[in-house]
Formats: sequence, structure tokens, C-alpha cells
Amino acid sequence: MIVCTNGKTPKHGSWLNMAEIELSVLMGQCLSRRIPDIEQIKKQVKAWQEARNNKNAKIKWQFTNEDARIKLRRLHPSFDE
Repeated sequence: MIVCTNGKTPKHGSWLNMAEIELSVLMGQCLSRRIPDIEQIKKQVKAWQEARNNKNAKIKWQFTNEDARIKLRRLHPSFDE
């Protein structure tokens, strides 16, 4: 399960970014070598998942509302008086 450092499941589109980060960690730590068959892959992924959950690993989400306003300014213009 993906949980932010604030202890909550992310809302809206940010969960997709976190899922991509977690999959990248899985690839780097577990699947970056040749595994002979699907059963071995399942065992390796399950062991990795249990170890990661027991470690209580979290993703530190650093993209703030202010960052979004800067990055997405053209999509969400502000109307200053």
C-alpha cells in the first residue's frame, strides 16, 4: 500500500506518481536481474513486498500546492484585480 509521510493515502493524481516511484524501487531492488520463471518472480516480489512493508518504507512526497501553481500556471491562470 502506498502511504505518504503524513500517513494518508494520496488523493487525486499524486497516487499515480507514487505508484511509479514504488514500481521503480521494485525494479531496482528486486527485478533488475534475470529470474528464470514466473513462480520465482512471484516469490521474489512477495519477499520484497513483505520486507518493504515490515520496514514501514514511505515515500516523501515533496510536490507542494505552490509548486503546482508555478508548474501549472498556464492551465490554471489567476485573475488578479
